[in-house]
Amino acid sequence: MRDTDCVALLEWALPRLGLRWKGFRRVRGQVCKRIARRMRDLGLTEVSAYRERLEKAPAEWLDLDGLCRVTVSRFYRDRALWERLETRWLPVIAEAARDRGARELRVWSAGCASGEEPYTLAVVWERALAGRLPGLALHVLGTDMDAAMVERARRACYPAGSLRELPAAWRDAAFARENGRYRLREEYARHVRFLRRDIRTAMPPGPWHLIFCRNLVFTYFAESLQRTLAERLAARLAPEGMLVLGGHERLPAGVAGLAPVPGGGPFLFKRAA
Repeated sequence: MRDTDCVALLEWALPRLGLRWKGFRRVRGQVCKRIARRMRDLGLTEVSAYRERLEKAPAEWLDLDGLCRVTVSRFYRDRALWERLETRWLPVIAEAARDRGARELRVWSAGCASGEEPYTLAVVWERALAGRLPGLALHVLGTDMDAAMVERARRACYPAGSLRELPAAWRDAAFARENGRYRLREEYARHVRFLRRDIRTAMPPGPWHLIFCRNLVFTYFAESLQRTLAERLAARLAPEGMLVLGGHERLPAGVAGLAPVPGGGPFLFKRAA
């Protein structure tokens, strides 16, 4: 399938899925390869024939929706964010939660893929913060719409490449080598549980002290859906809670209920006063 044909198909189809072409421009190669495989499985050789199938068989849209899930996940992805959370913002959030009587720090990782993000938080907590915050436990929920990804996350076993950005001392302390892969030790994995959820239709109830929603809603979703989901995310934040976005993401205009955290860079937002 030619790139121009795939681009034309995506520009036509993505809005019907509540997605936007802008978010897919740089990663379209991954999606186009999946669509090409799907077409071969269906015995179709022309993009026009696949488009016709979409118009005549509504169930095919569910398959296309699955093909458009982009997964890029690593431990400690975006070092500047994790260093800022470790040294400043996690202690601030945790101490405020404890002052309000909380016994656990509640964190939700939305679109967690195969679990690297929520497990990174568990490692940061155990290696750098737990000893400074006695009496406060960590509870992390990771959600993703892809059942295979959720199952992979529960196994907590990763290739070396997934850990290349994690500080080496933390990697050696938190993981055991197993058949050429790295398995997260139970004392870290115990903080995290996983559920299959599509953020477009279901969000876990709050309040959450920290919500990670990076490189998902505010990259790939249509702007109208971004606004709706941003307001739902804001409603699930605890009073002292923060929302974490990807470094290149921005909230759409007109979002109610969220404001930048002073000194939080492009990453952090809080409930608006």
